[in-house]
This record gives sequence, structure tokens and C-alpha cells, in this order.
Amino acid sequence: MANWVLGLTGGIGSGKSAVSAMFEELGIQVVDADIVAREVVEPGSVGLTKITAHFGDEILTSNRTLDRSKLRAIIFADESQKQWLNNLLHPLIRESMLSQLKQATSNYVILVAPLLFENGLEKYCNHTLLIDVPVDVQITRTTARDNVSVELAKQIIASQMSRADKQQKAGDILDNNRPLEEVKTDVQKLHEKYLIHSH
Repeated sequence: MANWVLGLTGGIGSGKSAVSAMFEELGIQVVDADIVAREVVEPGSVGLTKITAHFGDEILTSNRTLDRSKLRAIIFADESQKQWLNNLLHPLIRESMLSQLKQATSNYVILVAPLLFENGLEKYCNHTLLIDVPVDVQITRTTARDNVSVELAKQIIASQMSRADKQQKAGDILDNNRPLEEVKTDVQKLHEKYLIHSH
């Protein structure tokens, strides 16, 4: 990998997008694993073609895009189908992600992935940054933003690696439970540090 890659992660509701946007304002390119995961199943993609061949046309919406809720229901009910889908999508996502990281022309490039450690993506990164907030803040932000119940928010958080484990694994930790200006100041400091590291 030619580029110096910073892996940026944080649990749901930790404010990853807000922080990655601050780095983008400093001229750093960002590759977002969630966006890549959507791109590999866009109409016309290899991913969607194979999914349709496997599950049939009923997996598509009326305008020929992937019906995610239908797919979710199928794989939720059937472990072997879930396995099939993961075996198809994970390599496609990884390949696309790595090629986007390679093509970046900024001084360093950021890979944003909510499940960076869970999915072993840190092996593609030179350094990692955890966006950290207390669990109760995660719950408040998630329920406010995504219109999910407190119960569901707790379940999602429980399915992700624990805060303490992530803190142990991360190269840097950014406390995002503070006024925006303080976070921005820290992002600027981290950015200067990464510029030095990446050269």
C-alpha cells in the first residue's frame, strides 16, 4: 500500500462522520467502509448481479435496486444464506476499499469503518484513531438520530466491540463528548502529527 492509512473508528453514535468531515476540511481524503458496502451492490455492479442470480428478481425493488429489508429478512432467518452473502460481499468490499485507499492523493488517507477492529481492517492501516464517547451518550445520539428505540441502540452497542477493548487497541483516542471547538483543536493537532508520520 503506497499511502499512509489512518483507520478511524468508533461505536454507533460516537460522531465518526463529524470528525472525518473535519479531516476532509483539512484536505484529507476519506474512504468510508459503509459507503463502499453500498457501492458494491449498486445497479450494474457485479455484487448485485450475483445476488439477483442467487436470490431471484424478488430481491429487487420496483426500480431494480437491492431491496435491503427483504435481503435482511432472508439472511436473518438462514445462517447459510448469510454465509453465502458474506463470502460474496466481503472480498468485493475489501478490494474496492483497498483500491480507493491506493488511489487517494492526499498526504495520508482515512479509512472510516465502524467495525474496524471487529472486521480486522486495522491490518490495512498504519495507525488507528478511536472516536470515543461514553455509552450513555452513544444511546442518546443514536435514538435521537436514527429513530431507534433505546433497547435497539443498546443491542447494537452490545454487538460491537466493547469500549474498553477498543480503547486498548486504538493508537489514538479522541474524546468526542466535548464542545465542537475543543474537538476541532485536537483534530488539527492529530492532523499535524499524522502529516509527520506519513512522510
